Amino acid sequence: MADVNNKKIEEPVENAEKSTATETVEVIGINFREAGKIYYFAPGKLKFELGNKVIVETSRGVEMGTVKVPNKNIPASEIVPPLKSVTRLATPEDIERDARNHELEMDAALICKKKIAAHKLEMSLVATEYTFDNSKLIFYFTAESRIDFRELVKDLASTFHTRIELRQIGIRDEAKMMGGLAVCGRKYCCAGFLTDFVQVSIKMAKEQNFSLNSSKVSGACGRLLCCLRYEHETYEEAIRNTPSVGSLVKTADGEGVVIETKPLASEIKVKFENNDKESVKVFKCKEVKVLKHGQRNVQNDEPLDEDIPTD
Repeated sequence: MADVNNKKIEEPVENAEKSTATETVEVIGINFREAGKIYYFAPGKLKFELGNKVIVETSRGVEMGTVKVPNKNIPASEIVPPLKSVTRLATPEDIERDARNHELEMDAALICKKKIAAHKLEMSLVATEYTFDNSKLIFYFTAESRIDFRELVKDLASTFHTRIELRQIGIRDEAKMMGGLAVCGRKYCCAGFLTDFVQVSIKMAKEQNFSLNSSKVSGACGRLLCCLRYEHETYEEAIRNTPSVGSLVKTADGEGVVIETKPLASEIKVKFENNDKESVKVFKCKEVKVLKHGQRNVQNDEPLDEDIPTD
């Protein structure tokens, strides 16, 4: 009887654990600028489609965003409660108001630049942004050091009669906001589709046989190209399966030393020394057997993009 009773007590606990593990929450994903971060909101009983404009309440105030992820259920563990709710689907009047706000932002930027010059501050204005309800006006700027802009804030507040926020941003954020064309001829990745900046290292450039000249591997922001990250895993896998330069290998033509590698093509160039004569042949990696590994040129402790040397 004791065993039966214990079993009855244990079963509800087990079921509760399963219920918690499978609990899901319906959400929609919204961003507030192109290639901006996607934030989850509770849709309530409303159904939204990709590209819908919606009005939501955020920590900055009322904002209009764009639906990037329509209604979907995700595990409750992936959200940080409480989840804010969508206020409503944006109306034509809301969209018109948002367009007027963008016009006001351009005027505000011109005024702010004049006031920065008047206060003789070493800072560069990058972008200006009104919240949808005009309760806050945000100015994004870059500067080489910390700036005491308290007097500037007072001046701007008396001019615009709303809450003023000045936010210092980094050089990568500046490129994301300003946009432009990269060396490949396409729009900056950060301004076009990257919602978060990826970590890029000089090791990735070395593994892909890029020139380490900073002008060749750096983007307009001066940091390493974000696209170096895209094929990094593919190169790593190919390099692991390719004998390194200096390796002693056995081939159908005898033993030789690897003098060049093409990891993506899975090819190596092998040098032979026979009767005081040198010859070089190309082999597929699967056609050779490694007798002694050479040393890899790429180390794991390479500096990150912030430490790349400049010319």
